Amino acid sequence: MAAMDQLPEYLKQCFFTLYNSINEIAYEALINHGVDVMQYLKKVWADLCNSYLIESNWYHSGYKPTLEEYMNNAWISVAGPIMLVHSYIFVSAQISKQELERLTKYEDTIRWSSTIMRLANDLLTPLDEQNIGDVPKSIQCYMNETGGSEKEAREYLRHLVDELWKKLNDEYDDEKQVSTQAIIGDMSKNLARISQYMYQYGDGRIIDHNKTKESIVALLVHPIITC
Repeated sequence: MAAMDQLPEYLKQCFFTLYNSINEIAYEALINHGVDVMQYLKKVWADLCNSYLIESNWYHSGYKPTLEEYMNNAWISVAGPIMLVHSYIFVSAQISKQELERLTKYEDTIRWSSTIMRLANDLLTPLDEQNIGDVPKSIQCYMNETGGSEKEAREYLRHLVDELWKKLNDEYDDEKQVSTQAIIGDMSKNLARISQYMYQYGDGRIIDHNKTKESIVALLVHPIITC
């Protein structure tokens, strides 16, 4: 908390809100499950903030990362791992420190699903919009590195998504054989699925996105007719 004094006023409120929220989550997990999750929450938030700092340094220095450099950071900055850790804490009937260790060590399934999420986001964004006030995205990194066209870059990234899905499915099937729950495999695949769905027709996260509204209403409001 002492570090908060070094922040500008407009960031103090953000930090304090985050601090209180994380402590509340950790408190509820401790009371309801008897597990201290604070160290895991701290780790994923620190990793996310560090990934943002890397991107900020790239942007302000004008540095153009290679595709590999970009992807090694972007699968964290897209916030997939942090979503999985919070989701696990919220939905698990019984929180396991072993599973939290797996989540925060970022096993391959975590990285693959989060990379799919990152690429799905990058592929939806027109190149001219990517050039405005942000670090180069995967499309630009590929073009800068290879001299290829935007079309070639998009084709290559779609191929990467296909390959990541193959890896994710193979790993998931193996995990199913050794675990009756395989909760991390389920969550990883669901993260990849929902990210591709949300970015299928544009940025599905924005509040006035009609496709997102229609899907939410269809799932939660309209009854499912069964024979």
